[in-house]
Amino acid sequence: MSLLKLRLGMIGTLAFIIAISTLLFTVILSLMGALNLIALALFVIVFNIAQWLVAPYLIDALYGTRTVSRSENPKLWAMIENLSRKIGVKAPRLVIANIPISNAFAYGSPIAGSRIAVTSGLLKELEGEEVEAVVGHELGHLKHRDVQVMMLASVLPAIFYYLGYSMMLSSAYGRGERREGGGGLAALIGVASMIAYWVLTLFVLGLSRMREYYADQTSAMSVEDGARKLSEALAKIVASTGRIKTRYADVGGSNSFKALFISDPDSAERDQVAIAESRMFRTDQRLVEEIISRRVTTLDRVLELFSTHPNIVKRLQALQKFA
Repeated sequence: MSLLKLRLGMIGTLAFIIAISTLLFTVILSLMGALNLIALALFVIVFNIAQWLVAPYLIDALYGTRTVSRSENPKLWAMIENLSRKIGVKAPRLVIANIPISNAFAYGSPIAGSRIAVTSGLLKELEGEEVEAVVGHELGHLKHRDVQVMMLASVLPAIFYYLGYSMMLSSAYGRGERREGGGGLAALIGVASMIAYWVLTLFVLGLSRMREYYADQTSAMSVEDGARKLSEALAKIVASTGRIKTRYADVGGSNSFKALFISDPDSAERDQVAIAESRMFRTDQRLVEEIISRRVTTLDRVLELFSTHPNIVKRLQALQKFA
């Protein structure tokens, strides 16, 4: 997938989410009191903005992160500073998340600043050059402002969810003339809003997957031999995460913020079963080749629709174009 196609696809998906939301809001406004809908929309928007502002502190608490000093790990610090200059972003704060799964994520807000977290499991599992490629991917997310873009895209489905939920409760528990006169309309609006929520959520997930491809490409073009390094890193992350997820149901609350990760822990568990036989090969490149050679089934494509991250086979195949 070329950079131009990827950019156009992301812009088109975000434009569609906004356009269909605007159209549905217009229809609903004509069927119910505009003041109630606007008040609900404002509440959801304010709530999501507040959540975005404080989310870094919640993530730090959830994953037990700690700041890495320059003296503690000068090699990792130098790596982040060099890549930040190459990619054109301000060097973020570096933290280590105390969880055993191999992963990394970028996050931040205007009041907390930008941060990149690498897990203790990642530093144990990957080689230095592979960690560099993963850091390049996360810096790509910061450069493209993916946290902000995904927050904007996620607000719109959230409005429809709360609208649908409140309308169905109103139709079910309303009393007297209000229930007799408007219960049917409220139920109809509620069901339509919930359908809109699910449809828009699928598009938001699609946008998330595109932005993962985009961050992959940033790493591949910014890190020397980045496509190979990131391919090997992703293959090893999927394999090791799958093994750990079979022992722990939700390591460190990983499902709560899995959209942040470089690899979806839930998908990794499924993929690890499929690539388990590939671990018999002793070289990382051989492992990558075996994953790429897998056939992407119809079931894989369906499951991918409900994932924040691309299918691992498709993702590694896309990286090979930059090798």
